[in-house]
Amino acid sequence: MDLVELNKRRTFGIVSHPDAGKTTLTEKLLLFGGAIQIAGAVKSNKIKKHATSDFMEIERQRGISVATSVMAFPYRDLQINILDTPGHKDFAEDTFRTLTAVDSAIVVIDVAKGVEEQTEKLVEVCRRRNTPIIVFINKLDREGKDAFDLLDEVETKLKLKVTPLSWPVGMGQSFQGVYSIYEKKFIHFKPHSKQDTEDSVIIENTKDESFKKIIGERPFETFQSDIETLQGVYPVFNREDYLSGKICPVFYGSAVNNFGVRELLDCFVEIAPTPLFRETEERIIQPTEDKLTGFIFKIHANMDPKHRDRIAFFRIVSGVFQRNTNYYHVRLNRQLKFSNPTSFMAAKKEVIDEAYPGDVVGLYDSGNFKIGDALTEGEKLTFKGIPRFSPEIFRFVNITDPSKFKQFAKGLDQLMDEGVAQMFTKEDSNRKIIGVVGALQFDVIAYRLEHEYTAPCNFEPINLFKACWVKADDPKKLEEFVSRRKRDLARDKDGKLVFLSESAWTLKLVQDNFPDVKFSFSSED
Repeated sequence: MDLVELNKRRTFGIVSHPDAGKTTLTEKLLLFGGAIQIAGAVKSNKIKKHATSDFMEIERQRGISVATSVMAFPYRDLQINILDTPGHKDFAEDTFRTLTAVDSAIVVIDVAKGVEEQTEKLVEVCRRRNTPIIVFINKLDREGKDAFDLLDEVETKLKLKVTPLSWPVGMGQSFQGVYSIYEKKFIHFKPHSKQDTEDSVIIENTKDESFKKIIGERPFETFQSDIETLQGVYPVFNREDYLSGKICPVFYGSAVNNFGVRELLDCFVEIAPTPLFRETEERIIQPTEDKLTGFIFKIHANMDPKHRDRIAFFRIVSGVFQRNTNYYHVRLNRQLKFSNPTSFMAAKKEVIDEAYPGDVVGLYDSGNFKIGDALTEGEKLTFKGIPRFSPEIFRFVNITDPSKFKQFAKGLDQLMDEGVAQMFTKEDSNRKIIGVVGALQFDVIAYRLEHEYTAPCNFEPINLFKACWVKADDPKKLEEFVSRRKRDLARDKDGKLVFLSESAWTLKLVQDNFPDVKFSFSSED
């Protein structure tokens, strides 16, 4: 394994509640990396450009990210891989899966709103895996919560031990800038103008009179007392504690103004982990191993509507991935070769010859992949921790133009493979039911069926409580169950038998009546 290449990699996810400024921060990181020349204004009507990482039409219209984007760019001799995730709770499943592919995370918090519900859920997933986290408190050019109150909120709601590595001078109207504790410099904020590096002043000693001249007497006094409190209350930054998830550095800034982003990125590339090990059912895989291993954590159809392409996102765990080389697909038990593996710059793609642990490679897929699939050089491995959720909302899906049935069936098939939702076909009527975690996914499915597959559809309500996968050790007991409850049975996309329960009471009744049948809320159990 080429350790030089391995040590160059930094693969991280950016997570937050919707509207905290996550996609804007991603853009600014790409700007600093020279990966894009001009940022897209996600919500601006004046500028008809859109966020580089939001490539699906529905995302452009709504100004939200609904699919995880992968972006790679070089910075300071390193290879940075960013995975920008959907913030909206209806797409949490996609975000949870993406977090299995990152080695660290940046959590974005809106200074006015503080820690919000979706942020709590996502940080919980990171914490369970001991993923190192950096917090970026955004939108300091607007009025917001007190900086100390925000730190308390992060500690209590997110259960993270924090240590600020930068500190704001003022906020909103009186915002003057940020002092970088990590680099011992003050970055002066200039509203309505593009920040550049000349706006920063090295200040080794925060009590320095020259600092008072820059920010004025009263802000200087407030800052002195703040720094004293920080030193007394919060631990000194220690990289080992950060890497083990024990402490979490905090930065302040304003992504939309390009402010405080460079400081975050410069610190991040120094402290963030290189690619980490991954667990499989069989053993732990170290990134330094010579043989290729990796897993599919996302599938996306029609990234380029001009070409009906479908791409599987493959995270390399160990070894070197090489183009036109045979690799072993564990689930299908066969060899596959890839002639045009791609790396991503949001929607722009380029063919690569090789990639290393930490990199995410796009593999063109004609239907061979499912989420969680492993590729190796022959070893049978099953990667752990790639969650699948039991749906919570169900609707019948109907085609509105029967002449488009072929496109409709193909579209549904591909969208289900992406993990957008789950589909069940009723045993008695062959009608299709879609199950999702959040209602917004129905809008996305309808939009994509119409615009990508020219197969408009509509949804019809159905009163269901849960979908339970069923099996039994005794085939006769299962047969008896099937003949008695056929009206409530369906098959999932893989042909597995599923019981559709109308209520918690019905489920309990059926479980009591058929004690030999096992009911589970996941197809994996």
